[in-house]
Amino acid sequence: MSCNPANGLRQQVAELILVRASGYLNDRQRRYPLWELSNAELQRCLCQGVGGVILLGGGAVELQQRTLMLRRWSNRRLLICADVEEGVGQRFEGASWLVPPLALGRLYQNHPKQALLLAERYGHCIGSQAHRCGLNWVLGPVCDINNNPANPVINVRAWGEDSASVSALVTAFQRGLSTTGVLSCAKHFPGHGDTTSDSHLGLPVLPHTRDRLKEVELLPFREAIAAGVDSVMTAHLLLPELDSDHPASLSKAILTDLLRVDLDFDGLIVTDALVMEAVAMRYGAAEAAVLAFEAGADLILMPADTDAAITGLCDAFRSGRFSQARLQASLQRRHRALERVMKPLQTMPPITSDAEQALEQELITTCLHITPNAGIDIARGINLVRVDSVSPCSPFYGIAPALRLPELQGFQSLVIHGQGVSPWQSQDDSPLALNRLGEGPVLLQLFLRGNPFRGQQDSREPWSAAVRQLQRLNRLAGLVIYGSPYIWDELKTALKPGIPAAYSPGQMPEAQQQVLIALFNNAKTTTAYANFTS
Repeated sequence: MSCNPANGLRQQVAELILVRASGYLNDRQRRYPLWELSNAELQRCLCQGVGGVILLGGGAVELQQRTLMLRRWSNRRLLICADVEEGVGQRFEGASWLVPPLALGRLYQNHPKQALLLAERYGHCIGSQAHRCGLNWVLGPVCDINNNPANPVINVRAWGEDSASVSALVTAFQRGLSTTGVLSCAKHFPGHGDTTSDSHLGLPVLPHTRDRLKEVELLPFREAIAAGVDSVMTAHLLLPELDSDHPASLSKAILTDLLRVDLDFDGLIVTDALVMEAVAMRYGAAEAAVLAFEAGADLILMPADTDAAITGLCDAFRSGRFSQARLQASLQRRHRALERVMKPLQTMPPITSDAEQALEQELITTCLHITPNAGIDIARGINLVRVDSVSPCSPFYGIAPALRLPELQGFQSLVIHGQGVSPWQSQDDSPLALNRLGEGPVLLQLFLRGNPFRGQQDSREPWSAAVRQLQRLNRLAGLVIYGSPYIWDELKTALKPGIPAAYSPGQMPEAQQQVLIALFNNAKTTTAYANFTS
């Protein structure tokens, strides 16, 4: 397909649109086809001037090929980004998957210097690997303060639970990433931390006043801007004290008056994905794009209908609703941002370095918590593992030590997930239906963390009562929590002395391996696993 080099109004407007695509090369591999354009549709959009792509899924080496392909399909410089808040390997297998930022937020409370050094290396690792993979824009750091433990979607993605730690750590992250030649993005403005609902599913309401925002939520954004963050992503939240009619992403009072004027930010403002229900259930694709641009956004991320969004914006310019000067201002911001980006590599270098692999392990080890004198010396039992989903299931790609290590010890693995048979029964003090699980001691491993689209599903599971039930029957062989520190804080208080237990902020296979080798703590398991993986 040959691209039209014309630079008329429609092509200029299209430069301000970012569409979603899969990191996989083949259409049949797309995991989210409702959101991810087919290759034919993607190539058409790029040829018509669409200026950016957000990618998800696939391997890191495949991502290198994918980004080269996208650039060949376009006749202009592209913004190519991904939500790699916890490392490129969080989204693309084969790169580094790092522990969630909240782990460093908690480390900062007692060891601030160590946490700051790790946060800077964290940012440098993500930026370096992003560049090697062909990305030029990292959608991080998260500047939200997770000051509400019930938050279902920010949670461990935040760099802390108070403004001071988040401000310090996002500044360190920005310092590390800024040396790598890729763009950064502070999100989700003006702060998504103090909410109890997920904007992927509905419209959260934040009742705070402007004064409260200035004292708490805005501080990390102010510090990130001072540190040179390249862009700011909006939040799909309603703040009635500032604008009772529009979500923040569509509010001039928030994007222009608060962000542009009060915080003096002149970088790129990008919306969060406009296909999210907080916006899509209330506005059409064209209306949402027009309102976002009118509010002060420069870039429109994932409109529900790309063509409709471009047409709606073009109609607004032709009608005089928007001036040409406003269009040129956004195009200039985009141009200036791309001028700061290191030129993409034309080769395919190794994805990770020895130093980056060492950082992965150091973060896991530093943030790991194991109860004193913990050790599982039982030879057989049930390995009961709870995950969010089986398709996809990031913690279980590859060898999945959470399954394999207990199995090598004689445990039988049972995996609980939302699409499977429920383990629950309607008895408050005995919620686990043990007759469905089988006989013997139970090693309970819970992969729980805030995740988009799950809302409050996880909070309704009675794990505290389940732990007490297993202990009452002398059937709890051990407990491991991967992810949420809030679940760990809750469940460890229910444990009897002597029960082996561990908490890992990270859910990646390397974290599983460290936890379980420490808990089983015998040469037989370590040697057998080494033979299995070699």
